[in-house]
Amino acid sequence: MRERVSFSASHFEGYISSALSRYCQYSSRSKRKLQRKSQLLCIIKKFFLTLHKELKQNAMAKAIIETLDETDIKILRCLQQNARLTIKEIATEVLLSSTPVFERIKRMEREGYIKRYVTVLDAEKLHKGFVVFCSVKLATINKKVAEEFCATIREIPEVTECYNISGKYDYLLKVHAPDMKYYQEFILNVLGQIPMLGSLESTFVMEEVKNDFGVAI
Repeated sequence: MRERVSFSASHFEGYISSALSRYCQYSSRSKRKLQRKSQLLCIIKKFFLTLHKELKQNAMAKAIIETLDETDIKILRCLQQNARLTIKEIATEVLLSSTPVFERIKRMEREGYIKRYVTVLDAEKLHKGFVVFCSVKLATINKKVAEEFCATIREIPEVTECYNISGKYDYLLKVHAPDMKYYQEFILNVLGQIPMLGSLESTFVMEEVKNDFGVAI
């Protein structure tokens, strides 16, 4: 059986420090050369420490996910399909009594597996069935500008979804509107008034083929 080797942050730090000491010994004749090597080693050290931290966080996230058993998954499927089911109805589906089902649901709410409960409305019947995907490119991009843009978008009720994306554009918005005329005015009087907005491109939905609410589990 192959022995599993694990590295900690202290291992990385000790290795880099040792290498730095050796370079100090062999480079004493050139102070400028030593400074460059020291800077390089500091960059390498920072990289490995960051990598170790990310690997540790990923391992912790995976461990949390693995705490869900098959019964938890069944409960989540029931709630995702119909959040109005009673505890008793869910208990019948997963072959448990009501008390453990209630405790499991509360635990998954605390741990963030269940974020909230919502009601899915019919956009067509509410005259909001004109759906547009709006690709937005900001005039300039930095942390402050991005935060201000996101804060502004969160306050616009017509925008039901917003994603930071890669590629030609910076953000993708999903907009619900009554009709084309409303959307045109929305572009001119709402989105067009955002100061950091550079350009946008609208893609109009002709037909909704699939719209599953939730995730496949």
